Amino acid sequence: MKTYTVGVVGATGAVGKEMVLCLHDRKFPLSTLRLFASQRSAGKRVDTPYGEKEIELFSPEKAAQCDIVLMAVSGSFSKEFAPQIAEKGAIVIDNSSAFRYNDDIPLVVPEVNADMAKGAKLIANPNCTTAILTVVLWPLHKSFGVKKCIISTYQATSGAGQEAMDELEEQTRKILNGEHFEPQNFARPIAFNLIPRIDSMQDNGYCREEMKVVKETHKIFNDNSILISCTAVRIPTFRAHAEAVTIETEKEITSQMAWDVLAEAPGVEVIDDPESFDLPMPLTATKKYNVEVGRVRQNLVFGKNGLDFFICGDQLLKGAALNAVQIAELLIHSSPKSSILKKE
Repeated sequence: MKTYTVGVVGATGAVGKEMVLCLHDRKFPLSTLRLFASQRSAGKRVDTPYGEKEIELFSPEKAAQCDIVLMAVSGSFSKEFAPQIAEKGAIVIDNSSAFRYNDDIPLVVPEVNADMAKGAKLIANPNCTTAILTVVLWPLHKSFGVKKCIISTYQATSGAGQEAMDELEEQTRKILNGEHFEPQNFARPIAFNLIPRIDSMQDNGYCREEMKVVKETHKIFNDNSILISCTAVRIPTFRAHAEAVTIETEKEITSQMAWDVLAEAPGVEVIDDPESFDLPMPLTATKKYNVEVGRVRQNLVFGKNGLDFFICGDQLLKGAALNAVQIAELLIHSSPKSSILKKE
């Protein structure tokens, strides 16, 4: 079997670490793993499933020596360096928002639009909330035609990084001990609270996180006709994002019809026994590859053409690291013997 050199840029961050775990867990045909980070981490040795590895100081020249480069860094960093790496011959899969709306760069969720990745040298990973949504929404759209989609998200603090998770823990401890604190990573307290805004506000009254879901779903589905509205909410959990979704469809749809479709959908796990409280939840979705879906029911507003459901997925996995590794798998499995990759 052909093997590949894979580089992870931002290897010391939460998503970068998950990328390494996914590569190993999914038995990606890897010959060499190279880990890149900033000056602060360069030279450190870290334990990985592949043994102890030394963190290398990032440079586009060194990253371009790899066959595939997974980037888990900021949008500004990716915007500067991802094209340079791709131009030098490596395939780049970028987890930031830098290239998601570029017409010439595919935005890929493998369960939805795998063909878009073929032949591309630079591929964008979607926003975590979008990736989790589209895995469930796409099979329903294919079968019943989604006309309208209204989403409310319940997003874990890990979506804002490790420091945000640490702040949730610290705030919770101080509240329980009756101690004063000032929010650091959030504009308002997050412990025992929720914040119905994520990222910057836009001119239309939506925040940037909400508009990401709209724009990215349209691009991934290659269909701008679906009317989408989203409310994004940060909640005091550590990991896994949840979403309440309402759809109106072109064709008639029932709960049973939806269950039948979703039961066969890749990347989806139906967990829907409300009487026993067997339902999608952050605690059960954490560290799980599949996106959970449940509370599937006829919508009271749209009637026979409407459905409500609740989904939950690990935003560090399907929302980030796993999706990137799945894209890499697509490329190596779809490429002919001549290979779309640089090295033979």
